[in-house]
Amino acid sequence: MASSASIPAPEAVQVLVSLLADDSSAVRTASMSSLKDIAALNPLLVLESCATVSRGGRRVLAVAELEFTFLTKLAKIATAELISSKEFNSDWQRAATSLLVAIGSHLPDLMMEEIFLHLSGTNSALPAMVQILAEFASTDPLQFIPRWKGVLSRILPILGNVRDTQRPIFANAFKCWCQAAWQHSIDSPSHFPLGGDVMSYLNSAFELLLRVWAASRDLKVRVASVEALGQMVGLITRTQLKAALPRLVPTILDLYKKDQEIAFLATCSLHNLLNASLLSETGPPMLDFEDLTLTLSTLLPVVSINNDSKDQSDFSIGLKMYNEVQRCFLTVGLVYPDDLFLFLVNKCRVKEEPLTFGGLCVLKHLLPRLFEAWHSKIPLLVEAVKSLLEEPSLGVRKALSELIVVMASHCYLVGSSGELFIEYLVRHCALTDNNRGDLDILNKRVEMKIRAVTPGELRTVCEKGLLLVTITIPEMEHVLWPFLLRMIIPRSYTGAVATVCRCISELWRHRSYGNDMLSECKTHPDIPTAEELLARLVVLLHDPLAREQLPTQILTVLCLLAPLFPKNVNLFWQDEIPKMKAYVSDTEDLKQDPSCQDTWDDMIINFLAESLDFIQDADWVMSLGNVFAKHYELYTSDDEHAALLHRCLGILLQKVNDRAYVSDKIDLMYKKANIAIPTNRLGLAKAMGLVAASHLDTVLEKLKDILDNVGQSIFQRIMALFSDSFRTEDSDDIHAALALMYGYAAKYAPSTVIEARINALVGTNMLSRLLNVHHPRAKQAVITAIDLLGSAVINAAETGAPFPLKRRDVLLDYILTLMGRDDNDGFADYNELLRTQAIAISACTTLVSVEPKLTVETRNHVLKATLGFFAVPNDPVDVVNPLIENLITLLCAILLTSGEDGRSRAELLLLMLRQIDQFVSSPIEYQRKRGCLAVHEMLLKFRVICVSGHCALGCQGSCAHNKQIDRIVFGNFSKLPSAFVLPSREALCLGDRVIVYLPRCADVNSEVRKISAEILDQLFSISLSLPRPAGSLISSEDIELSYSALSSLEDVIAILRNDTSIDPSEVFNRIVSSLCILLTKDELVATLHGCSVALNDKIKQSAEGAIQAVVEFVSRRGRELSEFDISRTTQSLISATVHASDKHLRVETLGAISSLAENTSPSTVFDEVLATAGKDIVSKDISRLRGGWPMQDAFYAFSQHMVLSVTFLEHVMSALSQTPIVKGDAYRVEDSQVDNNIENGNLQAAIFALTAFFRGGGKIGKRAAEQNYASVLSELTLQLGSCHSLANSGQQEPLRNLLTAFQAFCECVGDLEMGKILARDGELSENERWINLIGDIAGCISIKRPKEVQNICLVLTKSLDRPLKYQREAAAAALSEFVRYSGGLGSCLEQMVEVLCRHVSDESSTVRRLCLRGLVQIPSIHILKYTSQVLGVILALLDDSDESVQLTAVSCLLMILESSPDDAVEPILLNLSVRLRNLQASMNVKMRANSFAAFGALSSYGIGALKDAFVEQVHAALPCLVLHLHDEDAGVRLACRNTLKRVFPLMEIEGLLALLNTQSFLSDHRSDYEDFLRDIAKQFIQHLPSRVDTYMAATVQAFDAPWPAIQANAIYFSSSILSLSDNHHILAIYHAQVFGMLVGDLSRSPDAIVRATCSSALGLLLKSSNTLSWRAVSPDRSDSTPRNHDLESTQNQQIQTET
Repeated sequence: MASSASIPAPEAVQVLVSLLADDSSAVRTASMSSLKDIAALNPLLVLESCATVSRGGRRVLAVAELEFTFLTKLAKIATAELISSKEFNSDWQRAATSLLVAIGSHLPDLMMEEIFLHLSGTNSALPAMVQILAEFASTDPLQFIPRWKGVLSRILPILGNVRDTQRPIFANAFKCWCQAAWQHSIDSPSHFPLGGDVMSYLNSAFELLLRVWAASRDLKVRVASVEALGQMVGLITRTQLKAALPRLVPTILDLYKKDQEIAFLATCSLHNLLNASLLSETGPPMLDFEDLTLTLSTLLPVVSINNDSKDQSDFSIGLKMYNEVQRCFLTVGLVYPDDLFLFLVNKCRVKEEPLTFGGLCVLKHLLPRLFEAWHSKIPLLVEAVKSLLEEPSLGVRKALSELIVVMASHCYLVGSSGELFIEYLVRHCALTDNNRGDLDILNKRVEMKIRAVTPGELRTVCEKGLLLVTITIPEMEHVLWPFLLRMIIPRSYTGAVATVCRCISELWRHRSYGNDMLSECKTHPDIPTAEELLARLVVLLHDPLAREQLPTQILTVLCLLAPLFPKNVNLFWQDEIPKMKAYVSDTEDLKQDPSCQDTWDDMIINFLAESLDFIQDADWVMSLGNVFAKHYELYTSDDEHAALLHRCLGILLQKVNDRAYVSDKIDLMYKKANIAIPTNRLGLAKAMGLVAASHLDTVLEKLKDILDNVGQSIFQRIMALFSDSFRTEDSDDIHAALALMYGYAAKYAPSTVIEARINALVGTNMLSRLLNVHHPRAKQAVITAIDLLGSAVINAAETGAPFPLKRRDVLLDYILTLMGRDDNDGFADYNELLRTQAIAISACTTLVSVEPKLTVETRNHVLKATLGFFAVPNDPVDVVNPLIENLITLLCAILLTSGEDGRSRAELLLLMLRQIDQFVSSPIEYQRKRGCLAVHEMLLKFRVICVSGHCALGCQGSCAHNKQIDRIVFGNFSKLPSAFVLPSREALCLGDRVIVYLPRCADVNSEVRKISAEILDQLFSISLSLPRPAGSLISSEDIELSYSALSSLEDVIAILRNDTSIDPSEVFNRIVSSLCILLTKDELVATLHGCSVALNDKIKQSAEGAIQAVVEFVSRRGRELSEFDISRTTQSLISATVHASDKHLRVETLGAISSLAENTSPSTVFDEVLATAGKDIVSKDISRLRGGWPMQDAFYAFSQHMVLSVTFLEHVMSALSQTPIVKGDAYRVEDSQVDNNIENGNLQAAIFALTAFFRGGGKIGKRAAEQNYASVLSELTLQLGSCHSLANSGQQEPLRNLLTAFQAFCECVGDLEMGKILARDGELSENERWINLIGDIAGCISIKRPKEVQNICLVLTKSLDRPLKYQREAAAAALSEFVRYSGGLGSCLEQMVEVLCRHVSDESSTVRRLCLRGLVQIPSIHILKYTSQVLGVILALLDDSDESVQLTAVSCLLMILESSPDDAVEPILLNLSVRLRNLQASMNVKMRANSFAAFGALSSYGIGALKDAFVEQVHAALPCLVLHLHDEDAGVRLACRNTLKRVFPLMEIEGLLALLNTQSFLSDHRSDYEDFLRDIAKQFIQHLPSRVDTYMAATVQAFDAPWPAIQANAIYFSSSILSLSDNHHILAIYHAQVFGMLVGDLSRSPDAIVRATCSSALGLLLKSSNTLSWRAVSPDRSDSTPRNHDLESTQNQQIQTET
């Protein structure tokens, strides 16, 4: 027996005790159970171990249940949390505070008592308690104030010891308590409990806060103290307050030096103090006004403090403080009104902006409230305001304007001072952002920031104030009229004219003395004259969208003032002015009209011109002209009013006959004009043109003088030397102005007198001096001038005096240069550039239209520069539309004047048309319309010139235009044949042209449809009119058919013109029918070759029409196409299919391909389709193509075609059977080589095509599939293997494609069961799953189609020799299943067995195991013939290197042993047993289960001579069987249980047989299994003592098993043997070893089941009779500490491991 002294019993007990804290309940239960048993044997040891472990263990906090009410618990918990923390303001502390306040609302005494317990000076939670009382007072004043005395009595004694950091909290509490007292006095005045004790406490607290806390250096303490004092001043005694004022007031005022929020708090406290000290009901004011001077001086700048924050939704801090300050001043004003008035007036005169602004604001606020008290101060106030009228600050001006309005409302504005103040308001009504810099001069010396006042805000205040004064104060009428008329003229008041006019209108409407108002104007010499008013108001009419409806207000005033003007004009104005007012009344409509400004300016000029005509007073008109000249001073040069002033003066000079007067005024006009401003320059030019209508020579003389003097001044020469920019800008402005003036002079001047002037200008170097400009506006001016000159030439020709324009090509080239973008024009506005280009194109058209003829170089230059304008965006419409119209006109003009003969002109036409094609086919509607319009217009012109007898202007027969064209165009070819003069039909490229314009005939836009039909009509009309090529054989019938088709086309166009309701599809069909006849064979081929773009037209309706046309062409004329034509046409159609974005369009295009195949050569079409599909598969991810894979749709289309489906299937099957052979060793094909096969695009294309065929072939496809069932199924099965190999490498798509084809095949032939199998397991890429899938398919076929099995097997048997591994696997999988149904196959079965046995040595493990699986599934009637052969294969494969093959071999062994004869098994019985024992330790649970079961199955053959040898194998396997009887896997447990039942009888031990029927053996519970281990250990010790040593060795070895359950089983089994055994040898070897392992590493195992079993095993060993001596062992306290450390270390390691 082993010595018990060597057993580490104390350590074992400590391990058990430490396990009581294990995270696993099972471990804790097992440890507790063991300790209970051990405690009875040695209780002292157990207790000492518990004490040792507890000293290093966990601390458990037990909280006793409290027998208080729920709220009491909550209150104490909350206060405890507050007390336990050193920090305040954390979230949970605030929550605790809120909880206590809520409790106080229900049980205030309870809360107070809880708080009072902690109100001591040494308590760290004191601030929190005080804060709770403050919040409670604010929340519930009615319950707090009756208890206030108790609070004060406890707070005051500790108040003097409060630290600075805590003082703000206490001060805030006093503020809240005083506020609660005021609220209580309001809510319950009759029960206000403010007794003597409370007053005494308050007085004491007030003194402390005032003398100590308010003088603190800490700003927060001072602010909080002032807030509290502000609330306390109304509660303390009058005597104490008066004594405190000298100290309290400076303390409050000192806070105004801080930030804005602090100043606001100080103001609130100051207001409370002023109310308490000045408005007390118990005595006189405590402060004299002199005492308040400093206070008021401090308050006054505070009015101007601005709060810049925009985050507050209600009132800003600045506004709140403003109101609070005003309340303070009102309080003082109620007591000292006169003193306060003088104080404020004096402060306004100080000229310090904050004081002035504050004084004005306070005066404005107090004037209505202290009106009676201040009535006698009116003169003084007026003088004070006068002194501030020139104050520069906008803020002061705004306050002053508001004060003036308030003064006006109290009738303070009278006489000259009243006019002065009204003018002040008018001046600021004219304020704009532009003159802010002159007005807003801020005083930099101010300390507080005045809120920034914008000119807009000031203007709004003054406008509203002036209107308010005019409308609501009748007493102001005598001040305003006629004074407001003076406000119209000054330049500085221009912005206020609308408001002034409105005020005049309101005065007229509310006039109190009728028509005397106008007569009163005449009595005031300082009132403007009628000429001045008219000149000023007419020019100010310029802006129709001016703010405040300025034009309407001016026109209204003109109507009212009409009696002031000559009598003749009054009636005209009464009729004309309402029309003008109506035009400008709807500003929204005007904003939509881009030309409204020009229209309105013309209306103004016409209005003035007609007014002058009605006046008929030359002196008055010249007087008005003098006023116009004088008024140049009123407008800046960049003001658009100045441009209108030029025109007004120009139209006036047109009415004057005095040449000297006119010359003088145009000199003045040019001097006053700023030609650097484009609007001013244009106004000047138009004005000169208006003058030129009556005084042309005078104007031209002036222009020549200007041109001669350009750059001649000394100053200009000096500046030009130093600055290129000065020279350029100055030159641009002058030249632009001169050019415009020349142009408008030519426009307005009589056409009969301009020839000599234009020739002089163009024929000399005068023109070149005007062309050197760079600025966009200057370019426009020069281009406009050239255009005007050209127009003048054309107008002269129309009037019968034509003459050629000299140097026309030079001018045209310069225009094209000017309309481009220069390098220096990067800053130019895009719209400005468009305007320049529109003007330039118009000018080009003008110049092209005049003689002489364009040169080729100039023509090409113009085309290159202009065709791109078709892509210009449609906005702005007012600029782009004229540009496009001018462009089309220009192209037609070029076509008319270019080309030497018909061929060259046809080439030019095609060149232009091809460049326009991109716009004709554009997805943007306006671009399509532009392109079609241009093409149609050009074809019309082309037909006119080349074919018909019409001239370019539409005349027929002999006319002057036609003769001119004949002379120009055909002059050099009159003697040549027509073939040289007219173009040929081939030159028109009708095939290319038709496919471009045909989709437009189906466009969504009706206008585009009509124009495109007319284009086709023009094309074929021209082509039929042209001469035929030499040698062409065209019958008369063909010619007749062509003309009939053309006639039909023209009928369609006539219908389109007259009936817009006709069905567009009917019209399109008729057009296509006509084209089928009109197109020649070559033209048809060209049309089909170029159809791809048309079929993918961006407009769906157009694309559908193109498809329909192609189908019609192919159907009617497809037989004319050659093999090459068919191939190219197919490619075009495929390209259209690929690029079709719409599903419907794709289907329609595929229909066109089918039609091509049906009507031509189908094999050619199929080859092109499959080739394209193969390329797509290799180069694209066809599963992610937007809209699906087009080729897939093509396959469906073919399969659904009645005629093409059979041919297509034959074509596809041929491609599928052509599997590429991989080069290299046929038996060493790598997986990567399979990719080479899949990359064969044609093969994959065939699979996709096959899928489409099976799904869409219908009855015809089903019949073909039935006939080729075996070959199709075999090939699909083999391809399934290849595709699964790709799936294993991550390429899932090939497998999905093949499964789709397989499913389609099943659906086609009606094998629904096979389809279900594929749908269920098809995409499972695991090796065994797809193998089983093939087996299921084979089984399904064997049952459903037994006649097909033999043919399929023959194909698959040959396939096992294929080089591709995965195809061999697929063949093996299928054959292994077909073997089961091969009972009647005869010789075919022998061939299959031979092939399967040969391939069990295949390099593929899958093939090996599948072949083996097939061998064991030979039908039972044939299996005995092949049993020995099969067992030999199994024995060999049990040692296979691949685990899956071993598992298959074990499984097959189980199957074959069920029917194997003894003579077949006995030779290899022991070899099988040894190999199965090796497999029983496998990590694979199926391997373990099957190997245990197979070992049990072998027991049936362990009889007779082999019994002893086999029993030895049983003894060797028995420990493993016992341990795995409670394996983690249920299958292993069942296999072990069944095996034990079969092997125990061979051992011939009755006790073991009896165990087989016990609950402990049959149960899966852990406790029952442990009982079984103890029982079987007894049997082993009793009946097999010689085997125990072997069993123990195997069991201890299992301590290292990879399964925690097996480790636990081994621990308990070995402990059971040791606890029951009395064999000294066994105990000596294993007892200490096992015990040490249990105490050591096993007790620290990361698995709970191992630790729990260790606990039970330790208890089992300690309780055994073999270790009795330890029970007397006393604990060694000296060793407890080290052991304790070890245990703690063990526990820590265990915790870390679990974590």
